[in-house]
Amino acid sequence: MTMLLSLALAMLVGLLFTRLAKLVHLPNVTAYLVAGLLIGPSCLGLVPSGVLKSMDIISTVALGFIAFSIGGEFKLSSMKMLGSRVITITFFQAMTAVLMVDAVLLICGFPAAEALTLGAIAAATAPAATLMVVRQYRAKGPLTSTLLPVVAMDDAVGLIVFAISLALARTFANGSALTVKNMLIDPVVEIVLSLTIGGAIGLLLAVGIRFFHSRANRLMLCLTAVLLGIALAELMSLSSLLLCMMIGAVYCNLGADTAVVMDLCDRWTPPVLLLFFVVSGAELELSVIPTVGLLGIIYMLTRSLGKYFGAYIGSLITHADASIRKYLGITLLPQAGVAIGMAQLVIAQLPQYGAQIRAVVLCATLIYELVGPFLTKKALQAAGEIDPKNA
Repeated sequence: MTMLLSLALAMLVGLLFTRLAKLVHLPNVTAYLVAGLLIGPSCLGLVPSGVLKSMDIISTVALGFIAFSIGGEFKLSSMKMLGSRVITITFFQAMTAVLMVDAVLLICGFPAAEALTLGAIAAATAPAATLMVVRQYRAKGPLTSTLLPVVAMDDAVGLIVFAISLALARTFANGSALTVKNMLIDPVVEIVLSLTIGGAIGLLLAVGIRFFHSRANRLMLCLTAVLLGIALAELMSLSSLLLCMMIGAVYCNLGADTAVVMDLCDRWTPPVLLLFFVVSGAELELSVIPTVGLLGIIYMLTRSLGKYFGAYIGSLITHADASIRKYLGITLLPQAGVAIGMAQLVIAQLPQYGAQIRAVVLCATLIYELVGPFLTKKALQAAGEIDPKNA
């Protein structure tokens, strides 16, 4: 009964806070996190910590569908249309952020496991916040046409980097001797197995869905595929994010009516994602925040610089327009769902650092989601891609 009441309360408060957020032009994810923080053990205590622990299944399922939808963006036909410019820029802006966070944290004396994990999380962006600004102000131009595919691909790069970094971080955290096996072979095996099993499930989904024509049946088949992928990942100690991303990628390239089916999944997931973000906010321990002040500041500064200069270098190499070189990095600062999901996984796999990393990511998300859309708008205006009538 307590569990059901807590779920009902989380959904109600989350929904009510979106109304408040709309009044001050903030993204829904910010409202969900603040709502969770308010009803969680650190504030009002309306949702007990014991109940929060039993809600882990919600986070697990939500992460699976986030990864599945990211995989759905990887259509080969779309990739060919994007060309090498977008791929190059995406790679440079993601990897520069990762390496800058890693390097500065290591130089400042933070544990290698913590540095590697936060570095990998730094790659992720928030496509929803960026897309919201573009649609709201009807932005058009070379910067906008480059920005949208970059943010769509960015999280996929982040998932791959995160899988590698987390495997290495576990080695450092366990105090194991650094060998070729645990530094190279184990991470590669984990990634290859995750992608292979995910690809196999995606293929089965693509074939099986042809025998079902009603929307309800197709949705249930997708749910089954994602849940099976999550279960196998946990059973075999693989990356559930990579595995589910591969399910989505293979299905969207080989399946029938993929746009319709992915839209069905997008319509089903909002309540799950709402609960995921509210629960994430509720799990934030306010007592941890003062202990991560320096770590959080370094993370945000180095990630922001890495995104900006990485996008600049990638744009320079590909001879992109001056407006892209100057302003693209600014539009890539928002961070939300995928980053929070990565932080949640760290809790289970690196418990000694999990609470601190989650606190850093959640606080950074709140700040990025407050200032990110505003900065994106200003960058698009400076590039001349927002009509003054729409501003």
